[in-house]
Amino acid sequence: MNDARLSEAYALHQAGRLAEAAAAYGQILQANPKHFDALFLLGLLHVQRGQFEDAERVLGDALALDPNSLNALATRAIALQQLQRHEDAIATLDRLLALRPDHALSWNNRGNLMLEAGRVEAALQSYDRAIALSSDYAEAWHNRAVARLRVGNYHGAQVDLDRALRLKPDYADALEHRGVVQSLQGHHEEALTDYDAALKLQPDNAEALKRRGALLSLRQDYAGALGDFDRALALRRDDAAAWQGRGGALAQMNHDEDALASFTESLRLAPGDATALYNRASLYSRLARYEEASRDLEALLALDPDYPLARGLLMHARLHVCDWRGLAEASRGIRAALHAGRRVIHPFGLLAFSDSLADQLQCARILVRESYPASPVPLYRGERYRHDKIRVAYLSGDFYAHAIPFLMAGVFEHHDRDRFETWGISYGPNDHSEMRARLEKAFTRFVDVREQSDAALAKMLRDNEVDIAVDLKGYTGGARPGILSHRPAPIQIHYLGYPGTLGAEYIDYLIADRTVVPEDHRPFYSEQIVYLPDMYQCNDSRRRIGVGNFTRADAGLPERAFVFCCFNGSHKIMPETFDIWMRILSRVDDGVLWLLEEHPAAAASLRSEAQVRGIDPARLVFAKRMPLEDHLARLKLADLVLDTLPYGAHTTASDALWAGVPVLARLGESFAGRVAASLLGAIGLPELVTHSPAQYESRACELAADKTQLAGIKAKLAGNRATMPLFDTARVTRNLEAAYLEMNGRHARGEMPASFAVG
Repeated sequence: MNDARLSEAYALHQAGRLAEAAAAYGQILQANPKHFDALFLLGLLHVQRGQFEDAERVLGDALALDPNSLNALATRAIALQQLQRHEDAIATLDRLLALRPDHALSWNNRGNLMLEAGRVEAALQSYDRAIALSSDYAEAWHNRAVARLRVGNYHGAQVDLDRALRLKPDYADALEHRGVVQSLQGHHEEALTDYDAALKLQPDNAEALKRRGALLSLRQDYAGALGDFDRALALRRDDAAAWQGRGGALAQMNHDEDALASFTESLRLAPGDATALYNRASLYSRLARYEEASRDLEALLALDPDYPLARGLLMHARLHVCDWRGLAEASRGIRAALHAGRRVIHPFGLLAFSDSLADQLQCARILVRESYPASPVPLYRGERYRHDKIRVAYLSGDFYAHAIPFLMAGVFEHHDRDRFETWGISYGPNDHSEMRARLEKAFTRFVDVREQSDAALAKMLRDNEVDIAVDLKGYTGGARPGILSHRPAPIQIHYLGYPGTLGAEYIDYLIADRTVVPEDHRPFYSEQIVYLPDMYQCNDSRRRIGVGNFTRADAGLPERAFVFCCFNGSHKIMPETFDIWMRILSRVDDGVLWLLEEHPAAAASLRSEAQVRGIDPARLVFAKRMPLEDHLARLKLADLVLDTLPYGAHTTASDALWAGVPVLARLGESFAGRVAASLLGAIGLPELVTHSPAQYESRACELAADKTQLAGIKAKLAGNRATMPLFDTARVTRNLEAAYLEMNGRHARGEMPASFAVG
């Protein structure tokens, strides 16, 4: 630099005294507006200060003086890139490369611009040119890997990243992206190693922290994931993705309020983020905050009408508050999406409004394909175990005061310990209840495994040579189908918790009876069907009925009314069933309908729907939840339980029959709508099973009018309770054990799973 003033300005620039340098360049340009070096250096300074509009303007002036300045062209391209003017930036680099086609740096930068513009093939061509000019250009190898990653070429991306890291072993970005590639290929341990190495080099790399947090969440290490997301947020509080990841980890750890706050902050920072809307809606739904869930889902579907599972979750949330707006149209849309193979609804949500066995199977298969595919490397590979006792592991997240133990605790206690070693694998909460204590004593071994991943649990089952694994959750809330997807046991069974097929090749058997799964329904089940005699559902004969003397006044029921009752969840009440109920009330003048109040909004909706149908809303009486023993005592106030379709009463039907209250059922088309009929057969009351809407309606009115007939049914129920199979816990346990022995024998003989009947 021959110009002393420019030398002084440049010295200030190099010393980092940018404001003084800018003023000095300005003085030079005031004296000579066409001073090229001052213009270029001032433009460069603006880029360094993030003043990209000023930089672009000043560099434009410089290039007007010297259109062939490589430095000015390269720097102006950077400014244009930062201004998101990608096409102008590319055009500027093209001018540079026309002058210097051997400029590897500019080919690399051009590739970056093409990638940002979404022109992946053009980006790859630019990186190829850079690498051809400079084969040891680590950044170009890395960038080409990122481009390959965009188009799903994981193998090519890994090859490029390996090359970049051979050239530059301490290349943190390359380590981070190799971690991404490893993770996408399911190589989780290798991915964690790369993320750890990248973070050792750059501890403040928020992107690497988020990526490792996401991987730890995928591996179900939610505490570790939370730590990474918190570290990322300590670096960048305005990172919406980190808040979202934090919310997901907290939700899995059941820290619900903190999770909601994290999702809400994510949405404040990125209001249109579809994933955050869905995640918050899912959590709202789990917390029974259905109206808030619906609002989020409506907003999400306005942004993306095909967002996976959103339409199904919206229907699920609306049904829980008996909001039936657009139900028929939504149902048709969901079925059409299922037929097209799209992930539109969770199988459990489908049961409430669809009795199509074909749709239920399709929905389950889609879930397995997308979320729980069979492991390519099964843990059990045909080994022969030599055990004195058959090892049966029951897997559930409901080993506490919950409906499943209320049905099954007695079975666990009645197992023949001379022939069976039973394991309780609990991955749900410990409520420290009397039921929990009872369950912990009922098994040969009881293991609390809440903190372990699906893969770790599967390995534990395999290491302990479990012969038969029984999934008691299916696709109900909090289920973990991923455990059995690793095939840890020779025989894998689905029982009790979920009334339908799981659609998974790694589930060998479904335990049922001939009412819930008739022979002609078998093609719609991926499992082989094991038919128990009498009925499939077990019941605990030790359940206590409270000694409280509830009066109708206590429950808000009219003293002399005929009390029709349904304590099924509100999401099971479909408009067609409600129409029948209202017609029944119109024919039974002294009738009232006693329902469970799951949600105030549901009660308000049903009262409104009753009024629309010409029924006084006061004839709908809502019961609050109470402890099971008291609930069973209170149930005796009812005269007749009315079942729902397509998803009928299961535990609630058993509750009513145990309390001595008859249940009027209508035989449905699918498992979920046939359970009450199975139970009524097992208690010797098949006359309470109807086969059409008209028969159901007329039978209810007949029983309300004929007190003598109803009294006879109640007397029959009371007499049968001690003699018929329904509440004979020891009997159903022997039937289950006979099924286990047959399955185990078939396996020992090298036979494939096949349907069979016990007894």
